[in-house]
Amino acid sequence: MSLAINDDVFSINLRCYFFLKYLVKVKLSDKNTRILLEQLIRHESASTDKVRELLEIYVKEHVTNRDKQEIFLLMIEHIQHSLDIRLFAFSVRLYIIKDVLLAEAKLKNASIAYDLAELHPLSLDYDNIIVFNPYNTRVQGALLVLLFFQKIERGEHTFLSEQSSHLLECLVQDMRILQAAGLEPNQMFMLMFTETMNQSITSASGSNYESRLKDVLVHIGIPRDSIRKAHDSHDISREFDLIFSLEQPTGGTRTYGIGAKRTLRERYKQFTNTADESDADILIQVTLGLDLNEAKANTIVVHKGVILFVADEIYDNRSFLQSLAHVYPVSELTIETLYNLPSRR
Repeated sequence: MSLAINDDVFSINLRCYFFLKYLVKVKLSDKNTRILLEQLIRHESASTDKVRELLEIYVKEHVTNRDKQEIFLLMIEHIQHSLDIRLFAFSVRLYIIKDVLLAEAKLKNASIAYDLAELHPLSLDYDNIIVFNPYNTRVQGALLVLLFFQKIERGEHTFLSEQSSHLLECLVQDMRILQAAGLEPNQMFMLMFTETMNQSITSASGSNYESRLKDVLVHIGIPRDSIRKAHDSHDISREFDLIFSLEQPTGGTRTYGIGAKRTLRERYKQFTNTADESDADILIQVTLGLDLNEAKANTIVVHKGVILFVADEIYDNRSFLQSLAHVYPVSELTIETLYNLPSRR
């Protein structure tokens, strides 16, 4: 079976993607996008040369940035015949739709705030939402694009206002003609839309575990400006992700050195190997506990005297953790717990 792509089909799809990509680069204001579309509609029956001339005038009057002018003029160079005019106008309409779909996709991103507010920031459920959220938004966007094209191809415009429906009707008319010439509008729009989403959505995966722990400490009463990152003076290879001093109710001050790792792998050894020599009064390892087995837990807690906090979901489902004296669920990471932790010396 041959997988050869017809040259004409490739060409029209390439030009469509090119127009969409460069419209995003120019980043026209809403007003200037409307003016551009008005010019294209008003002169849709004009010759190619006339349309190119009008577009060059449009650039001089409405695109002030020199670099963006060059980008727009490059688009004009590739309008060579009447089908290109239709393709460019179609791309402008899709460019307008892009922001509507992108905003809808981002609503999913914003709505998780309600779920997160109900969860402990160091819990497994919280972490799962944070890790998957950037991908949720991308998948949501991809499915929205698919649904959008399915609906307009079926003539369903009720999901937008009556005024917007007219834009969609014109979009569909152009789409039918361009599809007959080989255009795959869904695929070309998806390419541009995915790239736009990737630029506008930042990943918030496990790399922020340390900052979430810091927020928890501040929430329970540790002054934010007293929490710092530092190396142990007795062992420069051991870095405390967080270290702070806390005045005790009974008098005096104790220093708490904390290692914060979503997953331990072998990194816990660097934190615990020379625990006896540390200048911190209390050493604490905080982790989700996903890769925590009984041997690791014993090494950390029993042999090295380090306090261990793990996600409640892990603590509740692993009996060996519950049987160890100095292992706690993160829900018990409170100021009272910190006061009552035994000093190593």
